[in-house]
Amino acid sequence: MSDLVRVEREKDLVWVVLDREEKRNALDREFVDAIHAVLATLEEDPDVGVVVFRSSFDSAFVSGADIAELRDRNALDSLARINARLFDRIEQLPMPTIAAIQGYALGGGCEFTLACDLRVAGRSAKMGQPEVGLGILPGAGGTQRLPRIIGLGRAKELVLTGRIIEAEEAERIGLVHQVVPDGELYDHTRQLADRVLANGKLATRLAKLALDSAFDGGRVGHRLESVAQAVLFDSEDKKARMTRFLDRKKTRR
Repeated sequence: MSDLVRVEREKDLVWVVLDREEKRNALDREFVDAIHAVLATLEEDPDVGVVVFRSSFDSAFVSGADIAELRDRNALDSLARINARLFDRIEQLPMPTIAAIQGYALGGGCEFTLACDLRVAGRSAKMGQPEVGLGILPGAGGTQRLPRIIGLGRAKELVLTGRIIEAEEAERIGLVHQVVPDGELYDHTRQLADRVLANGKLATRLAKLALDSAFDGGRVGHRLESVAQAVLFDSEDKKARMTRFLDRKKTRR
């Protein structure tokens, strides 16, 4: 098991703890691979009732993709769907999943939460899809899952402006199901998981499968999203914007 991800088990409830604190859980290839390794063990385990994803620290759930690595990826890298395949796998886990969100969940971090079945946020949560400001789009499922969850109009506003929203607004528009004080986030998440676990395990798995099948036509949209992202990954605008982003980070240190 990687040091970047650990598993904490409470009978049928499994906590997947994301622990790349020095990069605020930014998703690079190594981190993505570590999460895949954990998922491979969970998806085959019939005894797991609910999986909760959370961060090991307070300032971020997943701050986004690792921009330094993202800047150097080209169109072929984009078509490999590195982050998108991870989120597809999370979405397709047979058991219900919950994202417990504290701090930043931006870009790929927001897309991570969208792949989960349920989302609970602490009051410090900040969510959004700011990718257009870096010359790309939410290409790991964001253009497909976000409209399904909050509606097309609101999704367009968030994606096209790149606006970052607070937890209360996220709850108001249906992006998260519940907002609680930060110090109570994990207790409330556990209570939500317990309500799911109180039901039949087979019934909840089949209910999830049936609900997800309502959107199977969205696979075409995912492919379109991937092609559009691949074009953007080779654009000079993307490289320049990501370089400016990284340079600003250096000056703030």
